[in-house]
Amino acid sequence: MSPFTGSATRTPDWQHLRCEYVDGVATVTLARPEKLNALTFGAYADLRDLLAELSREKSVRALVLAGEGRGFCSGGDVDEIIGATLSMDTSQLLDFNRMTGQVVRAVRECPFPVIAAVHGVAAGAGAVLALAADFRVADPSARFAFLFTRVGLSGGDMGAAYLLPRVVGLGHATRLLMLGEPVRAPEAERIGLISKLTEEGHADEAAQALAHHLAEGPALAYAQTKALLTAELDMPLAASVELDASTQALLMNGEDYAEFHAAFTEKRPPKWRGR
Repeated sequence: MSPFTGSATRTPDWQHLRCEYVDGVATVTLARPEKLNALTFGAYADLRDLLAELSREKSVRALVLAGEGRGFCSGGDVDEIIGATLSMDTSQLLDFNRMTGQVVRAVRECPFPVIAAVHGVAAGAGAVLALAADFRVADPSARFAFLFTRVGLSGGDMGAAYLLPRVVGLGHATRLLMLGEPVRAPEAERIGLISKLTEEGHADEAAQALAHHLAEGPALAYAQTKALLTAELDMPLAASVELDASTQALLMNGEDYAEFHAAFTEKRPPKWRGR
C-alpha cells in the first residue's frame, strides 16, 4: 500500500465498527451484538476503507479483529444483505461481491499481522474474515461454519475456495465448503483452522497479548514475511527462492538487522524500529 495519501487523514469515527489504538495495536470490534455482529453493506465498506487507511500509516503494527457479545460474526445480515440483493441486477451484485472480496484482500495484503479473536459463532462471511487473518485465536465456544451452499450459493465466496485449502488442506476444505457444517473448536484446532486455543472466555485476552508481542517486534520483517506467504502460494520454487533472496538482501540493509547484531554483541534485547 502506498504511503502517499494526498490530503487524506485518518477517519476519527466509523459508523459500523469500533476502533481503539493502544501502543501500536489497533483493535477493530464488530459491534452489533444484538444481531451476532451480522455484517451490513456499510460494515463491509468500513472494513475495506479502514484497512486501507491503516495500511498507509506507520503507527499500527498489529491489528485484532474481534466481535462484541455472544459471538464473533454470524455473516451477512439476512434482511439487510440477502433480502436486499434479491432486487439487485447483475451489475449491482457484481459490485457487491467484489467489495466483499476487497475486504479479504485488504486483510491479506495489509502490512501488519491481523489476529482474529474468535468466540462463539464465526459463520459465513464471519468465518471467511477469520480465515483471512494471519492468526485465529479462539476459545472452546468457537465454531466455524462456511454456510454459503446452505443459502444456494457457491462455497467459494470471498476467496474461501482459495484460502481454506491452503490452511486445512483440500479434503477438509471440500467438506467444509460443500456441506456448510459447523466445525467446533477441538476439530478446528486439529485441522489447523485455529492457531491457538485458549481457555473459555480468554480469546480476546490472548489475541491482545499476541498483538502486543508482535507490535514490539521487527515490523518490517513481519510485513515482508506476510507478503511472501501470500505471494508465494502460487509460485514455482525457483521464483519463490529468488523472491526470498531479493527480500532478504533488502532487509539486510535495514536498521533492524544491524540492531540485532549490536544487541547480541552488547548482550541486551534489541530495540526494533521496523526499518
